[in-house]
Amino acid sequence: MTQQVRPIPEGFHTITPHLVCSGAADALTFYTQAFGAVETSRMPGPDGKIMHAQMRIGDSIFMLADDFPDYGCVGPLALKNTPVYIHLYVEDVDTAYARAIEAGAKPLMQVADMFWGDRYGQLEDPFGHRWSIATHKRDMTPEQMREEMEKSMGQGCEGAQQ
Repeated sequence: MTQQVRPIPEGFHTITPHLVCSGAADALTFYTQAFGAVETSRMPGPDGKIMHAQMRIGDSIFMLADDFPDYGCVGPLALKNTPVYIHLYVEDVDTAYARAIEAGAKPLMQVADMFWGDRYGQLEDPFGHRWSIATHKRDMTPEQMREEMEKSMGQGCEGAQQ
């Protein structure tokens, strides 16, 4: 009898980040220390670089690999920037943020209460990936968020939702 293959493997969500890191073995260690990630698999290539690895933070899996510039696979350090943030919801953003900084992340935005109801901060890991970290504190309607945004940012936002 043939077993049905799941189109989305067990434990995965529809979207799964796949990070390219210069020094993926070090990244595995960093993500364990900074975010409490658990390594679930690692496939080294013939030269010792990591071809593919998987980690889990909470209920989410993410993948990572070393950079392979000869094949057009480069990370944010080679690009000297990234337009992408990985968003991480945690139980205690202040503790998680401090732990990541202690592990070697660079602070980009200190943790603060935000108009959309999260306590939120941003940092950059040693491999150039940017992370936003948050704890959701208040459920808010879009109207309440707009009111709070206008209070915190001024009245120059009238055209933002038109």
